[in-house]
Amino acid sequence: QVQVVESGGGLVQAGGSLRLSCTASGLTFDDYVMGWFRQAPGKEREGVSCVSRSGGVTYYATSVKGRFTISRDNAKKTLYLQMNSLKPEDTAMYYCAAGRLYQSVSYLCGRGGADFGYWGQGTQVTVSS
Repeated sequence: QVQVVESGGGLVQAGGSLRLSCTASGLTFDDYVMGWFRQAPGKEREGVSCVSRSGGVTYYATSVKGRFTISRDNAKKTLYLQMNSLKPEDTAMYYCAAGRLYQSVSYLCGRGGADFGYWGQGTQVTVSS
């Protein structure tokens, strides 16, 4: 049984940092493209950042480029999202997702996660002004 579990969310002031983690079990982690997605109330889900199987190719949404860093540790079956210089508009529920996919990470992330098969329950990130 596949399980995807996020952690690391919380309340932080604008300009602060958080590090999200996502562990995946029940699957061959390095066979899967991984991604972080977020959804704010009243808004559509958006792809924040995605990473290829090896970690060598990454994609970032324009709104987070230069502030967020995605990484993965295939030995630990863990995905990370380091979020710096947080802004109130980053407030959302953040989800980790896994997909045994072969398209580019930019394409997959741009589709808002529609192609990803396994999802976590989400972790809330709230940035106060």
